[in-house]
Amino acid sequence: MVPMHNRAWSGGLSPLAQQPVGQQCGLPRLRNLHLWFPPYMKTVLARSLRPATSGSRHILFCFVDHFEPFDARRTMAQNDQIVNEWLKRYPELCARHVDSDNVMPQHTWFYPGERYYPEYLEALCWLAQKRLGEIELHLHHDGDNEQSLRALLELTKSNFARHGALTTAGPISRVAYAFIHGNSALCNSRRGLFCGVNDELRILHETGCFADFSFPTYPSESQPRKVNSMYYASSSPNTSRGFDHGRDIKVGKKERGHLLLIQGPLALTWRSRRYGILPRVDVGDITGHNPPTPARVQTWVRQRIGVKGRPEWVFIKVSCHGAQAADMEALLGEPADNMYRELERLFRERPGYQLHYVTAREMYNIAKAAEAGCADNPNLYRDYIIPPYKNRSEYKVIKPCVELQES
Repeated sequence: MVPMHNRAWSGGLSPLAQQPVGQQCGLPRLRNLHLWFPPYMKTVLARSLRPATSGSRHILFCFVDHFEPFDARRTMAQNDQIVNEWLKRYPELCARHVDSDNVMPQHTWFYPGERYYPEYLEALCWLAQKRLGEIELHLHHDGDNEQSLRALLELTKSNFARHGALTTAGPISRVAYAFIHGNSALCNSRRGLFCGVNDELRILHETGCFADFSFPTYPSESQPRKVNSMYYASSSPNTSRGFDHGRDIKVGKKERGHLLLIQGPLALTWRSRRYGILPRVDVGDITGHNPPTPARVQTWVRQRIGVKGRPEWVFIKVSCHGAQAADMEALLGEPADNMYRELERLFRERPGYQLHYVTAREMYNIAKAAEAGCADNPNLYRDYIIPPYKNRSEYKVIKPCVELQES
């Protein structure tokens, strides 16, 4: 592997210890059941009573990545190799797949703001310029107040802007970003650990955030009481967990709340049973131990997450930790190939369906278009409110990205 240079960590922020990736659990280990099980059963009942959708059904598939290409257990050379694998293997994977709009798979890398390495961001910019995805903001923080969180977000936005990230292209440029909270602690939801700020949704909104993509967080105690939803929520300085309740995004209704929360699927699945008897919980998290399968694709679609009043647009958001060595094959190898192949077989080639690979920004834009009453092909609304970022269109890479090994 070609070594990287100027690898001094930038930004003046202390890195936090990373938390282990959660695994699916069987029923004996179902944690925080009281938070999610009653609302989950309500969604199951509502889905069974919902009339069949007429006309074409559009499946919007979004892959969000808690992309953390550094690990205290790895050397910098090993970290570089992780990034190199993405630069080499991900374009090769995407080249084999397209959706109904002739768009290749889209990956959204939520890069940790507190671990700013210019070379790694430049590598992701190179992929973004190839129209294979976009960069958004992932943040681990602890012990903050409103002032320190604002300062952290402003510094992060400034660092990212050097690479054309989080800054929209076009004549009127502005900062905009989607967000994932590190350590699953949005709005101080882990009893004061890994956050410190109850009123986080408001602060995110005021600093340019347009939507949060953190959930679900099962089995964490931060799992919201609302599941399989897209909804507006507000936070308060006096209480934590402002995301527990909110108003679903709905056709013809104005937004109400600080921020739109776009959740991924949370479902009990009986196809892969623990001990052959008990159901497992699928939260759309793709790992080496829990790779994507055709059965899981069906489970995600069945949750029918979307904008109320637009049931023919089905929003699927799955997640991963893309820089974990143990998960790389599931994300870049045959399991990912099979997942995209199944999506295309079911929803691109099947009459009455259309498949759309979208970034987090595009998913938000399409949801807002549905809210405004738009009802035709969602492909028309990928840039409805938030334009593409500079590093996806007009931005020119400052310097070469991480170099690939010669095969």
